[in-house]
Amino acid sequence: QEQFVESGGGLVQPGGSLRLSCVGSGIFFNTSFTAWYRLAPGKSREQVATLSRWGVAVYAPSVKDRFIISRDDAKSTVYLQMNKLKTEDTAVYYCNKGLADLRPWGHGTQVTVSS
Repeated sequence: QEQFVESGGGLVQPGGSLRLSCVGSGIFFNTSFTAWYRLAPGKSREQVATLSRWGVAVYAPSVKDRFIISRDDAKSTVYLQMNKLKTEDTAVYYCNKGLADLRPWGHGTQVTVSS
């Protein structure tokens, strides 16, 4: 059964950092695009970071130069290192495949940036 399990979220002050993890069961991250998405109250889902099978990363302008996506194929895990966090980064974060290859969504992990 294909499943994503996200973790690592929490409450952090503006300017702080968090590292999110996503373990995939029955899913191979290195066969196509993998991405982190976020959903904030009252907003549509945003694709914030994408990693190709060859390791090329692309970021949304809102997180560029602050977030880093990476993966460990041996652990079937994708990471999102989030630095210089802003209040507008507050959202539930999910990992999944790319938009053309979405699988069932996991529960996500809540990130709250607040002083």
